Amino acid sequence: MNSRIDALDKANTLIEALPWLSRFHGKTVVVKYGGNAMTDPDLRARFAENIVFLRYAGLRPVVVHGGGPQISAHLDRLGVQTSFTAGLRVTTPETMDIVRMVLVGQVNREIVGLVNAHGPFAIGMSGEDAHLFTAERKPAIVDGTPVDIGMVGEVVEVQPGAVRTLLDDGRIPVVSSVARSDEGVYNVNADTAAAALAAALDASKLIVLTDVEGLYADYPANTELISRLTVGELEELLPELSSGMVPKMEACLRAVRGGVPQAHVIDGRVPNAMLLEVFTNEGIGTMVVDEILEAGKLGRPEGIHGEER
Repeated sequence: MNSRIDALDKANTLIEALPWLSRFHGKTVVVKYGGNAMTDPDLRARFAENIVFLRYAGLRPVVVHGGGPQISAHLDRLGVQTSFTAGLRVTTPETMDIVRMVLVGQVNREIVGLVNAHGPFAIGMSGEDAHLFTAERKPAIVDGTPVDIGMVGEVVEVQPGAVRTLLDDGRIPVVSSVARSDEGVYNVNADTAAAALAAALDASKLIVLTDVEGLYADYPANTELISRLTVGELEELLPELSSGMVPKMEACLRAVRGGVPQAHVIDGRVPNAMLLEVFTNEGIGTMVVDEILEAGKLGRPEGIHGEER
């Protein structure tokens, strides 16, 4: 009897996913991968399974990743001292060589391998390849004053042709967050790189995996999760956010302002979090939309409760 109930529950879940399967079939979804989901072995394996599921479900997933913990661990092993200014790693040319090696040669290859354990899908590339990302030097701001922190950049141009070609061939691009510049190679924030790529690809969604459930109204005094807000509401909240959430929410803002209909911050510590966001009525985490979506001209399928969250 219990097995029949379990089977019925699974069937109901599949039926609930039908509107989303229809809506997102053939659509591009950019996923920023990082945080605890990148370091926990079980979550890493589940992440790869989720990405492959999206591919088999008819979506066109793109992965953009960073690798802060792996970079720090490698620098420690080599005895290279680093410092942080305003939350950003001061990146000397020597440090940048290690950052590039870890992101492109280690982390990227590990993600590609995990995905390709399920089929010949993933192709690794960096933001340098085919001029995918071009960056300009970005200073840290300390007490209102710009401070040079070395080879750290902001993405100012995206040429997504190579990524589009891979998607058209049925592949899953896995992109490391480094970028070319006139001065050499820059380390760029993976959140903002993912947002820039999502806008350039005309993606239907940006999904940012993080280590919290989403955006809280007044953390830590208030732990009520904000499930949905417009870019205008987000702009008002940004000055009050914690430093860790700012780049993620700025990425959502940049993506939606760039034409991406929906951007989401979800908890990468939850197994199958991406599938819960894409294929269920309630969704998960915090969703950012433009005011025009809030007015009901675009968004979730009509009549689905998730449009009201």
